[in-house]
Amino acid sequence: MPTIVLFILASAIFIFGGSQLQTTLSSLLNWIDTNMSWAYLMVYVVNFLFFMYLAFGKFGKVKLGDPDDKPHYSNFQWGSMVFATAIDASILMLSIVDPLRYVQHPAFGAKPFSSAAYSSAHMLGQFNWGPMAWMMFAPATIAIAYVLYVKHGKVQRVSAAITSLQGDSKGKVVARHVIDFLVVFGIMGGIGSSVGMEIPIISKVLSRLTGVQDNLMLKIELFVILFILFAVTVFHGLNGGINRLSSAHIWTALGLLAIILVLGPTIYILNSETNSLGLMAQKFVSMSTNTLPNGGGGSTAQQETIFYWGWWLSYMPVMGLFIARISKGRTIRQVLVGMLTYGALGCMSFYAIFGGYSLWLQRTGAVNLVHILNTQGQAAVVATVIATLPFKMIILALYCISCFIFLATTISSSAFIVSSFTSLHLDDGQEPSRWNRMIWVVVFIFFSFGIVMVGGFKTVQTVSTIAGFPLMVVCLLLLHSIWHMLAAKPKPVPVVVPQPVVIRRITVELPRAVRGPMILSPDHAN
Repeated sequence: MPTIVLFILASAIFIFGGSQLQTTLSSLLNWIDTNMSWAYLMVYVVNFLFFMYLAFGKFGKVKLGDPDDKPHYSNFQWGSMVFATAIDASILMLSIVDPLRYVQHPAFGAKPFSSAAYSSAHMLGQFNWGPMAWMMFAPATIAIAYVLYVKHGKVQRVSAAITSLQGDSKGKVVARHVIDFLVVFGIMGGIGSSVGMEIPIISKVLSRLTGVQDNLMLKIELFVILFILFAVTVFHGLNGGINRLSSAHIWTALGLLAIILVLGPTIYILNSETNSLGLMAQKFVSMSTNTLPNGGGGSTAQQETIFYWGWWLSYMPVMGLFIARISKGRTIRQVLVGMLTYGALGCMSFYAIFGGYSLWLQRTGAVNLVHILNTQGQAAVVATVIATLPFKMIILALYCISCFIFLATTISSSAFIVSSFTSLHLDDGQEPSRWNRMIWVVVFIFFSFGIVMVGGFKTVQTVSTIAGFPLMVVCLLLLHSIWHMLAAKPKPVPVVVPQPVVIRRITVELPRAVRGPMILSPDHAN
């Protein structure tokens, strides 16, 4: 209850503070980028290297379960649930808009709108949503799954998977409560940022589609619709609602990608992606560690990376518990490679296709999207890009439906997990009470509405970056726990095969009338 009250107070501050808070939040974001970017980057590098070693080393064969356990879901079902739950409608917007920011403020010292700027703009978003980002879900996933299915322990909260905090001493109990609060704090920041960024986009697109004026009342109505959709999904639980939304989500996403790729500049998109994959491989290390200590170009790209690293960190606990719950019977290697395949490659495909299309429109002069972004904002860019496609009304409708499905999947799953964290006690296999889940749906909606009232992309970036900051410590504690559990795994006890017992035959000649010692057989005498 104290946690809920805290977020309601934060929501009220956002709602009543309004746009006047934008300057304060923007200054706070600049301070974090200047003074703490090294910490975000180093945690991601350590985390990525750790799980690459785990995935392709001897521990990759460790099964998250008993030797005879089989995965409950097929590979496609598992992959679609992971992909659909981990991302939301943000990628439908950011994959279009991010490249436009990068092309006018390019990285690597390139000139704005040059050929090099277009090449890096197409690649940078894929880096921010690629392998390093997706491996940030792994600490909570592997730690929780190992405790659940190998050690057969009980994990209701992330703190239960941190081995160094287990025990009844007062200090460890307090530390676990602090960790659990930071986890909920991060989740709220991540979810609030997502909805706060996406509702204005949906509102703008819906206004283009229906002619209804894009104002505060329309946004409130969208919040009401989302609340009903979230409530129904959460009310039906994991198997009753969330996995069905995941299936619809994956097919809708694939449909949108196919439409843009087929109806758009197909060859340009394919050529750009081939170039981007090579450029990412070439610049991967420098992008992973670039803190710009001596100034130079690329500050926008670096700031975007810090924002995304905070955002992915904020989602790490909720996604870890969710992926762990559906991964019983899979090996560590299967889980990690699956996250890279379904997750990272899936996200990169959005930036390859949507981002490629928006850059093509800008470069050919078909639409000056950069000018629209700088003067009217992100929502206007998304609506304009979709309006350039054939059958624009149908695609606008499909886009709105996709956004709602994306949002419902992510927030419903998050409310389900947060309600698990805040439940006093749950038996094995028991789901949180419907009352608890519904309370968190209300809190999510209220907090997100506060972010919308403040407005501005800088607000979203600041909330996400701050939300992820304390979870860096949680990440490192989880890495330590995973290593401790795997290294301490009992080795197989060698089976000792007993040597065969040789039974020798003994014959005894019974004594007769002649007295004397018993005469043994020659075999025995030997």
